[in-house]
Amino acid sequence: MQLHVIVRGKIGRSPEADLYERYTKRLAWPHKLTELPDVGGTLPAPLKPSREVLLDEHGQQLTSEQLAALLGKWRDEGVREARFLIGAADGHGAAARASADLLLGLGAMTWPHLLARAMLAEQLWRATSILAGHPYHRSG
Repeated sequence: MQLHVIVRGKIGRSPEADLYERYTKRLAWPHKLTELPDVGGTLPAPLKPSREVLLDEHGQQLTSEQLAALLGKWRDEGVREARFLIGAADGHGAAARASADLLLGLGAMTWPHLLARAMLAEQLWRATSILAGHPYHRSG
């Protein structure tokens, strides 16, 4: 299953970009990054079947194990692509939120978009590591 991170805004050269790359380089699963302008632009067509996860400040807060279990379930059901969308400064519109398969929060605090991208990449790597039985994640 492909992990596709779709974001509003360009990250350029920055410490956050380095963090994002640090974790996505470790991913054994296929992955892709699409950067869209802050306003406008067209979402790329999804691979079918797909699931859409919107990062949202009011979204469900999953543990790393729960995220891993969800990704494993989708993979085992034949989902070809899990799309993770990070919106612009004002988040996602009501229609996008209503049609998403999951609204995912990264905690109760508000995070800068560039840092949220790096945090998501780390959690995707952690989740796939859990599914692979890798010792990186030390669950209790």
